[in-house]
Amino acid sequence: MEEVINNIKKEISENDVVLFMKGTSTIPQCGFSSRVAGVLNYLEVDYKDINVLADENLREEIKSFSNWPTIPQLYIKGEFVGGCDIITEMAMSGELDELFNEKKIKFNTESATKIREANKD
Repeated sequence: MEEVINNIKKEISENDVVLFMKGTSTIPQCGFSSRVAGVLNYLEVDYKDINVLADENLREEIKSFSNWPTIPQLYIKGEFVGGCDIITEMAMSGELDELFNEKKIKFNTESATKIREANKD
């Protein structure tokens, strides 16, 4: 298990944005993973997707590593940000834009605005 933890640490330290998900960014295998990947794809964020379904040990260890019980899990600049509900809320409130700006992550600001406009009550 130590090897799995070391691999998690390596991925989140070597990539600015990492999404641990079920499936891949092009073929998500659960609705929650699809939603987060969809947000990142729509915002044109450069990120690494890691399919936890390919490795049972990874699927379990990522939950322990983050102390978060569900997948997907988004990391930005080595820090755990959250899962599907949190990322969705952040995208709707503009907090995700602020975080990307703070961490100097490139994203499409026009697309971020469109997400919010399309989802106004």
